[in-house]
Amino acid sequence: MRKLFVFILSVLFVSTLSLAQDFEYIGAAKCKMCHNKPATGAQYNKWSEASHAKAFETLKGEKAMAYAKEKGIADPSKEAKCLKCHSTFHAIDADLNISLKEEEGVSCETCHGPGSRYKSMSIMKDHDKSVANGLIVPDEALCKTCHKPEGNDFYKPFVYEEALKKIAHPNPAAN
Repeated sequence: MRKLFVFILSVLFVSTLSLAQDFEYIGAAKCKMCHNKPATGAQYNKWSEASHAKAFETLKGEKAMAYAKEKGIADPSKEAKCLKCHSTFHAIDADLNISLKEEEGVSCETCHGPGSRYKSMSIMKDHDKSVANGLIVPDEALCKTCHKPEGNDFYKPFVYEEALKKIAHPNPAAN
């Protein structure tokens, strides 16, 4: 009897783990399909024109290369400590990646969580269902996982309320 009980608990534990890990990263191109209409805020365009989308490319710039040389880093676009904040692709477990690309930089899913389970319109129309299916509503603590002075010689003072205004991408149709 005890062995059966342990077996059942083990099965439940493993199935819970697999459910917890089935939120996968789909990439910004999938987000674009619904989040690029002017009537609903053109969020994809706002992201693609802003600094988060270009974060990976900055690692290939003159300033980043000079910093890397000074710190003994051969190539910041291949350095793990740089990539973890400059490319969502490098910050996630590779097993959870469906179609996220390295060059997306700080992708939609860095801030909003892996979109595989909340991407459908039937779920996205319901905030609570979206959150239950992996949507993250970003907050200051999430932003500060990268926007922090420790270990970042390029750190610029980070004021959450000001930063939020720069990346705002509301959906006017939802109001």
